[in-house]
Parts: sequence; C-alpha cells; structure tokens
Amino acid sequence: MCQKGVNTDQMKLMIGQADDALGMSQQWLEQIHHLADHAEMTEASTLVAQATVLLGEARAKLDEASDVLDGSVGGPDASVELV
Repeated sequence: MCQKGVNTDQMKLMIGQADDALGMSQQWLEQIHHLADHAEMTEASTLVAQATVLLGEARAKLDEASDVLDGSVGGPDASVELV
C-alpha cells in the first residue's frame, strides 16, 4: 500500500535486503573476531567484537522499523477503507 507517496511494501523489502547484508557482514566480523582472538590480537579482536555488536543493534532497529511499517508498533497514521 502507498502511504503519503511511499510504497510501504517496497520499503519493507528494502529494509529486509539491508538486514540481510548486515547479517552477512555480522557473520564475517564474527569470523574475523575469532581469528584475531586465536592469534592473540586482543585489541583488534575487541574492536571487531564491538563492531559486531553495533551491527546487531542496527539490525534490531531495522526490525523495529519493519514492525512499524506493518502497523504492529504505533504504525503510521494510515487508514484503510473498503470502497
């Protein structure tokens, strides 16, 4: 459905694609973290672990945005009328 000139279904799809990309990046960073940890590169390992956490937080925000678009959390001020 369009909301104020924005196709919300397309926006939800785009959010999902961004979440998938962040998820893949998060997995890569976890692998890098473990490699650095095993190599006893403590500072690098810690910084990469922190970046992984930040990506997790970003993904949670995208999930919230998707929920808002679905109307489950204080959704947009739209109304649907049967014509």
